[in-house]
Amino acid sequence: MSMTLGQRLRTTLFGESHGPAVGALLEGVPAGIPIDIEFLMEELQRRRPGSGIASLRKETDECEILSGVYQGCSTGGPILLLIRNQDARASDYSFLPDKPRPGHADLPAMVNSSGAADPRGGGANSARLTAGLVAAASLVKPLLDEHGIIIKAHVSSIGSISTDMEPQDIPLSESSQRVRCCDPEVAEEMLAEVIRIRRSGDSIGSQVSLVINGLPLGFGAPWFEGLEPVLAHALMSTPGARAIEFGSGIAASKALGSEHNSPWYLGNQGPTTDGDGALGGMATGAPLRITLTLKPPSSITKVQKTLNISSGVQEELQVGGRHDPVLAPRAVPVVEAICRLVISDMILSRGEEDE
Repeated sequence: MSMTLGQRLRTTLFGESHGPAVGALLEGVPAGIPIDIEFLMEELQRRRPGSGIASLRKETDECEILSGVYQGCSTGGPILLLIRNQDARASDYSFLPDKPRPGHADLPAMVNSSGAADPRGGGANSARLTAGLVAAASLVKPLLDEHGIIIKAHVSSIGSISTDMEPQDIPLSESSQRVRCCDPEVAEEMLAEVIRIRRSGDSIGSQVSLVINGLPLGFGAPWFEGLEPVLAHALMSTPGARAIEFGSGIAASKALGSEHNSPWYLGNQGPTTDGDGALGGMATGAPLRITLTLKPPSSITKVQKTLNISSGVQEELQVGGRHDPVLAPRAVPVVEAICRLVISDMILSRGEEDE
């Protein structure tokens, strides 16, 4: 079972939701990259449970760097990042594996592993492992800064409540901070809806919108190694992901070519366009816009039906534990992290080809 992302820059996740720890092994970071521990911790705080409207699981998410860093800089060797689980509660999952949760990977994982999978809280399939992704991605931000590439995401929809505002660095209202939406008025509606849904014992679907600025014209590759294919492959591994759109996305299916095409013109940095940020897998110089759709979290307190594997009889199941009523607010730093790792990998791979 491979849990590695990237080619030149390789991120391997490890751990289980209710095991001793989670983390990541980051290989391929060039020597001499400054390591910003404060930024690393800020990113983990954005993702961690026990804050905002997230799961009530209380994890400190303190990250130990066990190798690959000396005197504040990368050595060029593998960087091992360890985040110990402090608030695991395996007893919440005593009904597993006999009664797999609806909407979860419990049963597929058990069959796939011939019964050897750790079922507690999703085991290695848990969103808890995104802590390792976020930690790893924080270390390669200097690579993006060096190339003037900025990656920014926010929550653009929760249920039927949505905004057209793009993610941006602005002072956020309390509601905006809690739901991670830059539109303060829409954030108020989103927060009220999430609170209502949580009180009802249910969950709700959502979307994260992301913009990548600064990709130079021609950056990427055609076909299978292109910007959209590689980003789509990585982003669809986000827990709960169900669809991904680039640019106008599915709305393009209803447009005319004369409406959808965007002319080229001479900008400050050379030829560019106001349309899609990538064509044929290569950057156009325009912002690359991505929308990731996330399903409603599968663990809800409402009574559901499932199959008792031992008896072969369908039974009622009420899932306990501490779970998120919506995924997008905590997915924002995860989506940014995945894109940061993918683009950094492409930068390093491109440099290797030019040598």
